[in-house]
Amino acid sequence: MKNIAIIIAGGIGSRMHQDIPKQFINVYDKPVLIYTLEGFQRHPQIDEIYVVCIDGWHDILWAYARQFNIDKLKDVISGGASAQESIRNGVYYLEGRAGDDDIVIVHDGIRPMVDETVLTDIIIKASKFGNAVTSLPYNEQIFRIDPEDETTTTEYIPRETLRRVSTPQAYRFDLIDEKYHEAYDKGIGIDGSNYTNTMMVQLGVRLHFAAGSDKNIKLTTKDDLEMFKSHLKLDRDNWLK
Repeated sequence: MKNIAIIIAGGIGSRMHQDIPKQFINVYDKPVLIYTLEGFQRHPQIDEIYVVCIDGWHDILWAYARQFNIDKLKDVISGGASAQESIRNGVYYLEGRAGDDDIVIVHDGIRPMVDETVLTDIIIKASKFGNAVTSLPYNEQIFRIDPEDETTTTEYIPRETLRRVSTPQAYRFDLIDEKYHEAYDKGIGIDGSNYTNTMMVQLGVRLHFAAGSDKNIKLTTKDDLEMFKSHLKLDRDNWLK
């Protein structure tokens, strides 16, 4: 059994308002995407890495992979028009390359601070249950808006009933491959902001929670980028306990 990572880096990052895709922005002389790949490269249980990448940047990614010794990278795949299409492209590419019981870990390329313990737990849970999604408790109060007056509310959702779910997510290959074919055949869970986890639930799959980390931030805006830089600086300040 192999543990195979599919890193999604197919977006252009329009909300970052930069001239290049945000996954290729340099932070302390290293592209964001390379920080992400290094987390998977270092983990002893990750066997192979595939990146679903925006067209026109494949050769640049290969050059960076050589420069930063990402030798688990096996191939670069063209992205789609949405995150779902990009993940689908990665999953379909593994047909004939992955075994049914291989674990496929899907992760956003712009989440560069994936923790080793998070990866370990998601692999353990997916190996046991067939899937696992990174999750954290929700610590803020959530209220429903009044449909007749959106500036008011009379109803809240107990936060104890909620979990925040992001990537990495992990699935047995036979499950994720079957469900992407079903989703695109039926047009279920593939529109808008849907992702693998929401698609799975819409197709009747029970998901299993795994460990998460508050450091696992998604770099969407310039403020997120500054937060990432701050985290890196803190990591370098060894005197901090």
